[in-house]
This record gives sequence, C-alpha cells and structure tokens, in this order.
Amino acid sequence: MTASSLPPVELADLRALLPWVAEQEAQPDRDTAAFSATMQRLKDARLGALRLPRERGGGGITLTQLFAFVIDLAQADPNVAHAFRNPLNVVETLLIDQSRLPQFVTYLDWIARGETFGASATELGRANVGNLVYQTAVTPGPDGLRLNGQKFYSTGNLYADHIYVYAADAGQRPIKVVVPARRAGVHIADDWDGFGQQFTASGTTTYTNVAVAPEEITDERHVTRLPYFATFAQLYLSAVVAGILQRVVVDAAALLRSRERNFYHAVDEVPADDPLLQSVLGRLESVAHLARVGVLEAAQWLETGFASATAGEVSTHAFEQAAASTAKTKIIVDELALRAGGELFELGGASATRRSQRLDRHWRALRTVTAHNPLVYKALAVGKQVTHGTPLPNLSYF
Repeated sequence: MTASSLPPVELADLRALLPWVAEQEAQPDRDTAAFSATMQRLKDARLGALRLPRERGGGGITLTQLFAFVIDLAQADPNVAHAFRNPLNVVETLLIDQSRLPQFVTYLDWIARGETFGASATELGRANVGNLVYQTAVTPGPDGLRLNGQKFYSTGNLYADHIYVYAADAGQRPIKVVVPARRAGVHIADDWDGFGQQFTASGTTTYTNVAVAPEEITDERHVTRLPYFATFAQLYLSAVVAGILQRVVVDAAALLRSRERNFYHAVDEVPADDPLLQSVLGRLESVAHLARVGVLEAAQWLETGFASATAGEVSTHAFEQAAASTAKTKIIVDELALRAGGELFELGGASATRRSQRLDRHWRALRTVTAHNPLVYKALAVGKQVTHGTPLPNLSYF
C-alpha cells in the first residue's frame, strides 16, 4: 500500500487511545514487554504520521497541535511520550528537506505506514556535550561501507524500525546514516538505569561493522541547517514535563477527595473542604497551566520557523523567538515542577508515600526529564542576551 492510498490519520482517534495508555501506565507490574506492546499499538495507529499531509496518509495537524497532543500523551504516560521524541523530531527534518532529497520522500512514506525512526547522536566520552563531533563513522572496506561506533541516550531506539545516525565519513565530514534497527551489527541495549523514565530505553546503541548502502547516507551539506536547530527537542522535553504536571493535578485531586479524616488541628475536619489543602491543589493546577501555556506559545514560534524553512526562506527571527521562549519556559517551569512533585504529598501525608500509591513516580519522572539540560546554563544565556544582546547558544542541547 502506497502512502497516497492510506487513509488519513485522525487526531481524534489517537486521543481516544489516551485513557487506554493511562491504564497501561497504571499497572504496577509493567515490564519492557508490556511497554513495547503499548508503543506498538500507537505505532499501528500511525502516531508518527500526525504531521504528514492528509493526502499522504498523515494527520495534517499543525506543530502547535502536535505539542498539545504530546502534553496530553505525557499525562497518560510520560515514558511513551518521551520515547516518541526522536521519531517525531526526525519527521520534521524529513518534511523540511523532502523536496531536495528524494530518499526523504521514501522515509516519509515509511512513516505514513506506521514505521518510526529512532536517532543516535550523543556519544559518551571527554568531549564537551553538544559539540557535534562524532567518533561514530562510516568507512570503506573490502566488503563495502561499514558503520562503527557507540551512542548513548538512545531514547526510543528499542521500539524503532529505523535509526537516524549522526556520524562522520572517512574524511571526518558530518553525515547522517539511516539503517534498519534490526540490521546485523546493530545492538540496542536496554541498559538505561535512571530512577525515572525507566521504559524509554535511553541507554546504549552500538554499531559494529554495520553494512551501509551509499543511498542510506545523507551529506550534512545537503540538509537545511536551521538556526537554533535543537529547539524542537528541547521544547519536547518541556511538553513532557507539562504532561506530568497535568497528571500530578489529577492524582492530587483524587488523593484529596479520597481522604476521610484530617488532623485534629486542621482548619476543617473534612480534607476536601480544608482551604489550606485546596490552596495547595490550586497552586499545582496553576503550575500545570503555566507549563502548558509556555510550551504552546513557544510551539507557535517554532511552527512559524518550520513553515519558513519548508518554503525555502528560513526565518531566523522565528527560530530565535522559539529558542528564547523555550529556554525561558524551562527555566521557570522546571523549578516549579520539581516543587510540585513534592508538594503533592502535602495533600496526603505519610500514607501518600506508600509504594502502592506510586506517587513518587511523578517526581522521579520530572527530575529525570528536567536533568537533561541544566537550567543554570539556560538562565545564564538568557541573562546575557537581556543584558548585552548576546545571541543564545546555537548548537545541540539548547
């Protein structure tokens, strides 16, 4: 079946799956196999094709609509939302350059069918993070081109069909390589041992003499170099945070309503009628609201930027505004979110800390996601921009 003959993806159908996703997330004995089943059902529903044109089997939604959906997906299951971060990011790259790179059209057809692309970029070692210099390389040999290297933070690769690999060629020039995730020599280890986001498979992907065809290589010089090109990935993390905060509010409200007794010295003997506890819930709701608004405001700027890039006239201003808005949102929301993850327990007391309640998973997920890029450096960059007009950093991880 060709992409043009596929029925469009309906956002409403994917939203209808969110209660089911939340039910799966709530299972205390869930393992990687169960999580894989959740990912597969969403792949079968062609979640990755939401941004493709409807006439090509996609959902035809705007970037702002996509981020609104990601927030709600993260409310249902932040592991699932995070695992789709790289696949959805790759889609945007393919959409922008499809008119100039025929292989990107083919990749988009695969996505329309429900296949997804993981990504391999970050390498561990002594080099500063985000410098875009890679040891992973494609080199010629007696049996043709071979890919060798090791990547970390391979979020979502375990569930992907293809992997978009950041590498270098024999002359140390940057390239992108697309290889099937199950090709011989590709090893995706489920070795992520973080205390949060345990099912995102954000560990190691190793490439050992992986056969590569010439047509699977894209010269970096042929790909549009966007200003502040990492903004999508950064904003996506804040969207996951916003979704977790929405779940915190839901669980906090349920916790407050479920309490049958209060402390003898409380303001009201009924916890749900206690104005102090109601004010705690009000603050949690306000933080969640602020996070959602901040993400969607930045998404509107990014949407404008991507539209300009697709049209061949990149709006540096739109991308600058998107990067600035994304950074400012993270600086404030991350701090408030971590406090909210702890403040939740003010509504339940010691009984809320019981393992059976699983309320600690929200703080652990928030701490893991927000730790990706320390906000102190973003705050410094914004401060320097406001004081001296210093441009924001324009490489990875900002």
